[in-house]
Amino acid sequence: MTYPKNFLWGCATAAYQIEGAWNEDGRGPSIWDDFCHTPGNTVGNATGDIACDHYHRYAEDVAIMKEMGLDAYRFSLSWSRLFPNGDSFRNEAGFAFYDNLINLLLENHIEPVITLFHWDLPSALQKCGGFEWDGISDAFAFYAKECVKHFAPRVTKFLTINEPQCIVHLGYVDGVHAPGKRYEQKDTGRIMRNLLLCHGKAVTAMRAASPVVIEIGTASTGTLVYPADESPEAVDMARRLTFTLRGNKLAFSHNWYLDPLVLGTNDIDYLTLSEEDLKLICQPIDFLGVNVYNGLEADANGYTERYQGFPRTGLGWPVTPEVMNYGLRFLHERYQLPLYISENGVACNDRIYADGQVHDYDRIDFLKQYLKEMERGMANGCDIRGYFQWSLMDNLEWHSGYDPRFGLIFIDFRNQQRIWKDSAKWYKEYMVARKV
Repeated sequence: MTYPKNFLWGCATAAYQIEGAWNEDGRGPSIWDDFCHTPGNTVGNATGDIACDHYHRYAEDVAIMKEMGLDAYRFSLSWSRLFPNGDSFRNEAGFAFYDNLINLLLENHIEPVITLFHWDLPSALQKCGGFEWDGISDAFAFYAKECVKHFAPRVTKFLTINEPQCIVHLGYVDGVHAPGKRYEQKDTGRIMRNLLLCHGKAVTAMRAASPVVIEIGTASTGTLVYPADESPEAVDMARRLTFTLRGNKLAFSHNWYLDPLVLGTNDIDYLTLSEEDLKLICQPIDFLGVNVYNGLEADANGYTERYQGFPRTGLGWPVTPEVMNYGLRFLHERYQLPLYISENGVACNDRIYADGQVHDYDRIDFLKQYLKEMERGMANGCDIRGYFQWSLMDNLEWHSGYDPRFGLIFIDFRNQQRIWKDSAKWYKEYMVARKV
């Protein structure tokens, strides 16, 4: 298919997963430093202390992006690198690092797309209560305002929060992510409210502070359902189930977050939002980022069962490319906003072969299938403006450590060597063939 002229092809990363330099040049600790430094919290007691050493090797990584032909690079800022105490004290060395990265991206004609918060809350703010503390939204709005004042107009696309669903469920229910709390789901309403207020107050502060017109979105994840066949009954059921809150997986729904944020409505009993809250939360945004990896199938009667031996990734996640068609269309129908695929990719059991190369046909096949379904969705009217593959490089997969490899670029963590996987070469060719 022919893509829109300004469609963005990119890759994505997150600060704590790649940067390393956890205690260098004035950076303060984050909750992920605290979590990973506690034995038993991560596989192999892995930490982000060094990670991909991107802090020292960003120029090498930008050169890879240029050679790959990326239009854009989505990355997150480390809040504690910029404001180590979570207050108004600026760490100028942290700002200088991101200045250098952004300037180098622009010199190489790669658009920087910034995520303000990808889970690494400053430890100082966790001591105040983190997202259980009602003052967190004002702290986040200040941080967002200062980032926009500094980085615009060089950067004009910002996402506020990455996957608040994971913050709530993995960080405060399952406890497998920082800060490692274990609450009943019904007791997370205050955390949800504060995350929503963080977004809403930040959007207002960012627009007021920016010297230029900027585009603001957020990165959501959650249940997406696709129909087992194209009968109207199956499609209607899949649409309805996509926005049905699911028992103990309620936090992994798009609508608890996006309904208040975009529509100004709230249907969750234990998420108490006043009219004043909704006015603060429901600010005009320009796009939705969607992080999508897999989905559920439904026929006219409800969810279907997966068969024995259903295809799965290296992390055991199901391979369901159809979600890139129907699931994204359902989001676009409901929220009437342009979409960016802010994350999509696959963890494989990659290794260096005897010829010194990394052959990952599993990933190439995965991307072929998912992108084909994305194109079907676009042909059916889904307004998708860009695609960011997760991830540019192998990195710390949070509590799962370094074994799951999502990258197009293989990182040998013994020596930080970067090796192009076959999928990186394939992605380069794919993008070239589809650029107008």
